[in-house]
Amino acid sequence: MTDSDVKSILLAGVGGQGILRASDIMCMAIMEAGLDVKKSEVHGMAQRGGCVTSHVRYGNKVYSPLAKQGSINLLVAFEKMETLRYQNYLTKDATVIVNTEEIYPPAVNSGDFPYPEDIILFLKSNYRQVKEIDATALARESGNLKTANVVLLGAISTLMNIPESIWGDVIKNAFPEKLVKVNLTAFQMGRDA
Repeated sequence: MTDSDVKSILLAGVGGQGILRASDIMCMAIMEAGLDVKKSEVHGMAQRGGCVTSHVRYGNKVYSPLAKQGSINLLVAFEKMETLRYQNYLTKDATVIVNTEEIYPPAVNSGDFPYPEDIILFLKSNYRQVKEIDATALARESGNLKTANVVLLGAISTLMNIPESIWGDVIKNAFPEKLVKVNLTAFQMGRDA
């Protein structure tokens, strides 16, 4: 397998959205499917609502955890504006999954800058496949607002060649027993979305 056969996913969002937990679960599913996987994460000022990213690269053999600019096949934005921040990492035919949640950074909250308008329209005019998901609403519907990251994992899973049964087993092992059912529900809601 050449480096061009390696798939690269970038998860991006804001501290507290469960990005790192989602990427851990994804990596476990990839390993259970028998593939090599490498992950790198950037925490930034996560505790203060800063940017958090996780690069996940997988295939038969992966040598580097970090994707080069212009090599990401799939961007999953846990917060809508984060799609704009990482465009330079995307391939021309990348798929973008966007959580429609808006978390205003300090510059927007202070009135120094407006929150960008028409982000989805911009993405749809520049990328082949853009999927909008209100993961927050689906998580609320699943019974636990903290499962928005698992809703997004469900959406991601439909674009990866990993059996749904593997995802289910990994989710069962990733959470305490009392949280398994709600997370499996959230995962399925993401797949259906």
